[in-house]
Amino acid sequence: MKKLIGWAALGSVPLVAITGTLLFGGERWDIAAVLMAFLCCVPFFMSFESRAPMAREIVLVSVMTAFSVAGRFIFAFVPFFKPVTAIVVISAMHFGPQAGFMTGAMSALISNIYFGQGAWTPFQMLCWGLIGFIAGLLNKKGLLEKAVPLCVYGVFAGALYSVVMDVWTVLSADGTLNSARWTAALITALPVTMMYCVSNAVFLLVLKKPLGNKLKRLKTKFGVFCEKSDTD
Repeated sequence: MKKLIGWAALGSVPLVAITGTLLFGGERWDIAAVLMAFLCCVPFFMSFESRAPMAREIVLVSVMTAFSVAGRFIFAFVPFFKPVTAIVVISAMHFGPQAGFMTGAMSALISNIYFGQGAWTPFQMLCWGLIGFIAGLLNKKGLLEKAVPLCVYGVFAGALYSVVMDVWTVLSADGTLNSARWTAALITALPVTMMYCVSNAVFLLVLKKPLGNKLKRLKTKFGVFCEKSDTD
């Protein structure tokens, strides 16, 4: 039933897009886009729930989410230099793609209680969630264990975040989709994106070993997030 709800939410995204076009004639795409971003998150939430996670797993995801949120608070005074992505990625590397998505999405939702909730929140949830999910998938084969590919992924994550969030930047201007304005937003934000990419790589290198070792011990001690549960 949970999987059905997730697929139904994902399947309704094209319907929302078509409905938004018919209702607003392409002039108020921001409303439809926010709803589509939220609907895209639903299957990942349902996927995590369908695993029937143990209470210990939920606690660990909650702890990593709190750690990520705290990191965003602590570095609030340093613009565009945050450990959120690194913490989400490391969580996903050790706990799997579903847990990675949950950590990323909930980090955005909870931290925005302080930084400000708005129509951009579903976009941030989707961005950080996907960054965690992809990291979890890649590391099932150990592809992010080495420093170089890990840093490359950090740069990719920074670029992905900028590309998706600048969609909202364009929509928030007047509610319309404009490819020229989106391209201009990407170019204008390039210095910020580069700094964000560098910060991801730095935090990943600094946190990977100490945080990763603790997560490995927790997995072994409590017998959580085993390979079987990740693929059920």
